[in-house]
Amino acid sequence: MATFFSTFSTPNPLGSKSILHHNQQFTVKCNATSPSLPPPVQTFWKWFSDEKVVSSKSPAKPGTVPEGLGLVAQRDIARNEVVLEVPKKFWINPDTVSGSEIGRVCNGLKPWISVALFLIREKLRGEDDYSPWRNYINILPECTDSTIFWSEEELSEIEGTQLLSTTLSVKEYVKNEFVQVQDQVILPNKQLFPFTVTLDDFIWAFGILRSRAFSRLRGQNLVLIPLADLINHSPSITTKDYAYEIKGAGLFSRDQIFSLRSPIPVKAGQQLDIAETNGTNEVQYFDITLGRPLPPKMLPYLRLVALGGTDAFLLESIFRNAVWDHLELPVSRDNEAVICQVVRSACRSALSSYRTTIEEDEKLKRENINPRLKIAVWIREGEKKVLQHIDNIRDLQREGNGVG
Repeated sequence: MATFFSTFSTPNPLGSKSILHHNQQFTVKCNATSPSLPPPVQTFWKWFSDEKVVSSKSPAKPGTVPEGLGLVAQRDIARNEVVLEVPKKFWINPDTVSGSEIGRVCNGLKPWISVALFLIREKLRGEDDYSPWRNYINILPECTDSTIFWSEEELSEIEGTQLLSTTLSVKEYVKNEFVQVQDQVILPNKQLFPFTVTLDDFIWAFGILRSRAFSRLRGQNLVLIPLADLINHSPSITTKDYAYEIKGAGLFSRDQIFSLRSPIPVKAGQQLDIAETNGTNEVQYFDITLGRPLPPKMLPYLRLVALGGTDAFLLESIFRNAVWDHLELPVSRDNEAVICQVVRSACRSALSSYRTTIEEDEKLKRENINPRLKIAVWIREGEKKVLQHIDNIRDLQREGNGVG
């Protein structure tokens, strides 16, 4: 799954929330190309073929796509048709770690940290220390376009953006977790980790989980599904139906399988995509689209946050069941003025932090620039346009300026 970071919430570092949305799509869809696949991918496919997970008749197989690797249809695929089923014994999740050689030293760790250590150990094992997981580990990328992998020079291109502060918070969080797990698990157990494990290794594993792990599955909140994790996300797919699920392997079987379906019809040779995922609900967020009014629930939410003084009676328990009805309309002139002034002030403060103007970004987009700089330009331009859009909304201008 090809992704890069949006916002970050430390209680759930593998779930992300984007606060500002620019509705111009960055991805470009096109047919997959068909050069020879890298040898590690061919070896992986043979492994899964030998294990009877896939065959020459499988509807989809790995292919080269604009994002790197993806799943490419081998024939026309219908909407909701099952394209892949992966048995549980090939999943990597906390249960996999518990049953492995490092299971006993990972008890009590955060689930993502235990899986990260498993990935790192499998990656750093010597060639003479064979594990079947090597077939999967060898097809994982060394990095992605996630901003946690960007250099200081590359990060300077998103100075002033929400994304930069998010990225720095993420890296600091991962660093703190690494220091703890290094002292408590890695160094005291050199027989299990007979190699040097660095912060870069830990960031690599975190990035792999962040970009490839599936969540919100029945009984599985964090799981890597080899081959299925090659499917990429597309903002053009808006169906609310889940494209994947965990189900029983058969009527009389206790085994489980991961089943992946195509959410839309796909022609032979085209890439399979699924919809973007939204993560958890720990942060309230809203999609703000250029040229449109604020989302219907945004103003009621801001009114709630800004309640104070004589308006605070709405927080009393007697009103809690009906508070959202009250907040659909202005609570008071003072309450409206507070939220509008705060929002406009925040927008202008954020806009002053960027090093470039929208015009300069537009000019850069027309030049032949490297992929990460292109991402940076689209991110900062999108944020600035959304911030300007919010600041120019007439209702906010009227209330923020104190005009009745």
